[in-house]
Amino acid sequence: MALDGRVAIVTGGAKGIGYAIARRFLHDGARVVIADSDEKAGNVAAEELADLGDVVAVSCNVAERLHVHNLLAAAFDRFGDVDILVNNAGIVDKANFLELDEADFSRVLDVNLKGAFLCAQAVARHLVEKVKQGRPAGAVVNVSSVNAVLAVPDQVAYSISKGGLNQLTKVMALSLAPYGIRVNGIGPGSIMTDLLKGVVDDEVAMQRLMSRTPLGRIGEPREIAAIASFLASDEASYVTGQTVYADGGCLPLNDTLEPAADDDS
Repeated sequence: MALDGRVAIVTGGAKGIGYAIARRFLHDGARVVIADSDEKAGNVAAEELADLGDVVAVSCNVAERLHVHNLLAAAFDRFGDVDILVNNAGIVDKANFLELDEADFSRVLDVNLKGAFLCAQAVARHLVEKVKQGRPAGAVVNVSSVNAVLAVPDQVAYSISKGGLNQLTKVMALSLAPYGIRVNGIGPGSIMTDLLKGVVDDEVAMQRLMSRTPLGRIGEPREIAAIASFLASDEASYVTGQTVYADGGCLPLNDTLEPAADDDS
């Protein structure tokens, strides 16, 4: 299997895309640490996935250095190693630029960008030591968003954090390339997570969403998980510093699409 025997940390792994990535990694042979600030949800996720392989949940606020330290300690205690990090933890705060509160801006940047930095730096230091010992290099996958490139007026901090995450991916990739450690990102578009499920029942919102999605459908978390597994595996051994966008064709589109005509035939 593509990730056979490797140890992966997936932050924000209790639900949504993170949960799908944890599931896919287990399916592909990895042992998985689900890190999530929601301790209860993390434990439930680990219980649900236990039949697929060796998985453990760890309560972690990625914006806190001590939490990150304890996360790695828990991974080493359970599995004795870490090979892969998926920085998936992220939060959204909706407010227009003029109304955005400073505390909310800082909270989003702390989790989405600072948290990714803290986790990646801690894991990368371990990976570098492994390489120095002649052991195989590992990989980091950062879960970004199309909003790293596009802009949403009421998601100021989120959009900025994802733009910063894209740049962090590039900087890390260049810094760690001499050790053979690869760093890549994924930029999901509209994916069927809990945050988006309400859109499906809103005809106007759904029509607006589809007007920016050439493939004409919402993506599934498993589709993002498949990319994460590829980027973490040796199949992507010559890929680093890249962000792969899975957005149904959203980014290349410089227009809006007309609603699909009903087929009365």
